[in-house]
Amino acid sequence: MTRTRAPVAPPPGRRAVLAALAGAALGAAGCASRTAPATHSPQGSAGHTGSASPSPGLPHTTPWRPTSAEVQPAAKLRAVRLIEAIGAWGEGHGGAAAARARVAALGLPAALVGQAGPLLPAADRAALQVVDAQYGGILSASASVLVVCRQWTRRGATASAGGTTVDVRLSRSGSGWTVDALHPADPGPAARSPAPDIRAVLADDRIVLPPAAAADLRSGQVHTSVAQAMLALARSYRMEVSVVRSGHPLDVFGTSRPSDHPRGRAFDVWRIDGHAVVDPATRAA
Repeated sequence: MTRTRAPVAPPPGRRAVLAALAGAALGAAGCASRTAPATHSPQGSAGHTGSASPSPGLPHTTPWRPTSAEVQPAAKLRAVRLIEAIGAWGEGHGGAAAARARVAALGLPAALVGQAGPLLPAADRAALQVVDAQYGGILSASASVLVVCRQWTRRGATASAGGTTVDVRLSRSGSGWTVDALHPADPGPAARSPAPDIRAVLADDRIVLPPAAAADLRSGQVHTSVAQAMLALARSYRMEVSVVRSGHPLDVFGTSRPSDHPRGRAFDVWRIDGHAVVDPATRAA
């Protein structure tokens, strides 16, 4: 995940672990230039990519919970609860008006629903599972939380699977964290002929990709070195990716330095062989 260089000292994150693993596997990691946090406008609206089936059922989901190692658990919870409120609803509660009511019930600006993009498709019912919430960056009074999610919707007798990643921008005052803006991922259309290494990553069951990350790879905008690093790591580990290109701030948070993620030259891993990278117990590995 994007590491913070805020006034607090965060625990080693995805980027440090991935760099070590990739160094052992092929001498170069797939993670980007990282240092201090920042506030910069990220990528725009996102691609809700998925598939449809004639089954009306939706899967059971569970609320996301922070670990004991979080730098600012309240910031992540604020971001996640907003995405869960917008992206999941029961029969008769779809549409923007109902979503605005759910957001207002959280004490957040209802106008944020207008920035939700693919989180609010036309559907009778929706279920949403947050895969991971990682920092795009965090400062003493501002933060970027990247909420990676899968979403299932039902419209009539047709169920669809998809999801996206949302860069949630927050600020902190005396009353706590509030959400200022949402920036869903924008993977772009799929390329007609992905490179062989990209196709190999998409077919490798040891590389688990959330919807926006998979769409990034299919778009043809991810550098082959990223795919090669993933494949090298997958020879030794089963890894679950969080963010590749879209849904990440354009600049390293807190600076004007371009991040490697939007350029398709980095990826983040949130779990390795079933162990969350931010879990303190994982450090021994």
